[in-house]
Amino acid sequence: MFMRCFLPLLFLVQSGCVFSQSADTLGRPSVAALVGGGMLVGYGFAALKWQPLVSFDHTVREKVWMDNPHRRLPVDDYLQYSPALAVYVLNAAGVNGRHDLRDRTIIYVMANAVLGAGVLGLKHVISAERPDGSGDDGFPSGHSATAFAAAEFLRQEYKDRSVWYGIAGYTAAVGTSFFRVYNDKHWFSEVVAGAGIGFLAAKAAYWVWPVVERKVIGKKREKFVE
Repeated sequence: MFMRCFLPLLFLVQSGCVFSQSADTLGRPSVAALVGGGMLVGYGFAALKWQPLVSFDHTVREKVWMDNPHRRLPVDDYLQYSPALAVYVLNAAGVNGRHDLRDRTIIYVMANAVLGAGVLGLKHVISAERPDGSGDDGFPSGHSATAFAAAEFLRQEYKDRSVWYGIAGYTAAVGTSFFRVYNDKHWFSEVVAGAGIGFLAAKAAYWVWPVVERKVIGKKREKFVE
């Protein structure tokens, strides 16, 4: 039951963005991306108060943690960065992506700046207690946000080569979310919200990149040439 509840999360993001190869290639928002990411974030917010979703969070935790006590596995601490790391490893191996080293790094930093502001701001405002009682900064999951931003980063850089790069990245992102719940650090709804925030943050970075490149990077290049 626990693992099955993550399948819709993977399907929603994969079907909404991994298999739409042309909707977001021109630096403008796509409806599928906005709807998909918005649904994930909306689910998380709804679960803060709506009793059926609150009950589902507790049911998932009961099946995972209470009924099956186990040792925590810190896989999520490393898995969250794996899609982004793959971008640089692939490039170092001679498999070139969509942007050069400098440009892709700026985009990735932009995405993390957006998700960092969103995640930290919400954690401070909402103050949701973690399921294991270790803190009141549970909503949303920062690990999930980081992982999903990294997954979209990998997909954007290598989607013109193969759809499987995106699939691999999002599988790692869902795995990160899985282990956050498995380790009793987050409610299911918190990782869903984090996934949506990370996904939208990466999308936003690619949507605004053409403007940044033209108006900021381009001007610096012109000044250097002069």
